[in-house]
Amino acid sequence: MAESSIVLILFGTFLLLLLIGAPITVSLGVSALASFIYLDENPIKFVQIAFTSVGSFPLMALPAFILAGALMEAAGISKRLVNLAESFAGPFTGGMSAATVLACMFFGAISGSGPATTAAVGMLMIPAMAARGYDRGYAAAVTASSGGLGIIIPPSIPMVIFGISAIGLTVPDAAIEKFGSFQTVSISTLFIAGFFPALVISINLMILNYIRCKKAGYKGSTDGWALDHIIDSFRKGFWSVLAPLVILGGIYSGFFTPTESAIVAIFYTLVIGWFVHKELKWKDLVHSLETTTWLSGRVLLILFTATVFGRVLVENEIPDTVAASMLSMTDNVYLIWTMIIGFLLFVGMFMETLAAIMILVPVLLPVAYNLGIDPIHFGVVMICCLSIGFATPPLGENLFVASGISDTALEDITAKALPFAFISVVGVFIIAFFPEIALFLPRLLAG
Repeated sequence: MAESSIVLILFGTFLLLLLIGAPITVSLGVSALASFIYLDENPIKFVQIAFTSVGSFPLMALPAFILAGALMEAAGISKRLVNLAESFAGPFTGGMSAATVLACMFFGAISGSGPATTAAVGMLMIPAMAARGYDRGYAAAVTASSGGLGIIIPPSIPMVIFGISAIGLTVPDAAIEKFGSFQTVSISTLFIAGFFPALVISINLMILNYIRCKKAGYKGSTDGWALDHIIDSFRKGFWSVLAPLVILGGIYSGFFTPTESAIVAIFYTLVIGWFVHKELKWKDLVHSLETTTWLSGRVLLILFTATVFGRVLVENEIPDTVAASMLSMTDNVYLIWTMIIGFLLFVGMFMETLAAIMILVPVLLPVAYNLGIDPIHFGVVMICCLSIGFATPPLGENLFVASGISDTALEDITAKALPFAFISVVGVFIIAFFPEIALFLPRLLAG
């Protein structure tokens, strides 16, 4: 009875505040505080949990990656990566839009953010596609849909948050025995595990793009592939291509941690921007710091309240109840995966990605443990699901970004983006049902 009362107070207050338009941070904080008062807990505990939530070493990677992404755009690194992707378009049907998917993968490997990837790539590729005869709504739709790759391809800010949210959760003995070194959620391992899933979703997007472009008559360049143009683009973008290789190579090889790699990325960008490209100015550095401060502060405020919200869930054994309820309906792992994926897709349509991760990890990860699902595999699938939310209404941050860049009605872009969302969902099911797609590379590198 007490447990159901807590659920009612916690989620009832949370949903009520969201419905009346309260910010997600306020909704989380007030609902958690209401639960504390109901449980007769000392309110100082609320502050202590919130303060402790920002004391973890992995969290340092968050502002560092945000700053690295902002600096790379100012230093001309992202522009050169997009130009290199564009040079591969050639005579291929839908080559420019396929190059957009490729450019989103390139930029995602340095930004870790969906909207940032959409903005950086869209500013260059949407006008370029329109100049090649593409419908502006379609150009914006393929950019918005591909921008979600920014949080799947490592390094990824949501993966950092997932790893932090999983810290402190109880791991059943059976899970420890089964997973061995994978029983705890390592952010480095999550980064490594995201590579092939990002490839699966990007290939799905490119296949659908080819079919739709062939039907619409969006042909490639009549001049064919210009080898000298590709070589020239690679020469100009050499240091830009090296950026994700340095970041990811260091993580994959174990040479440095994700947090350390973010600092390396900042140092690398400063050197390239000032001494090689010579495009980085002091005003750009100040603007990047302002952007980082604003975004980091916004995320940390959510982290404060979401951590307390999650602690109330865990201490009242609500995740165990959810897990038991799902397992009482069926123990078929494929059916439970289908329920989880459907739920995450629904949540992604209405809730900000980072808030969704911090709220749902304490609830859903125990279900994964009880089913024998590797937590790394679960984390990758969860982030893939939430990445689709960037391009689905009503929240759809990437849709709004692409609409602003292309000067196209949001409704037009949304209609053209939904088929890409569907094919991405197909990719998520493939990743969920075949765990080795996510786990092969971490196991290989772990020996």
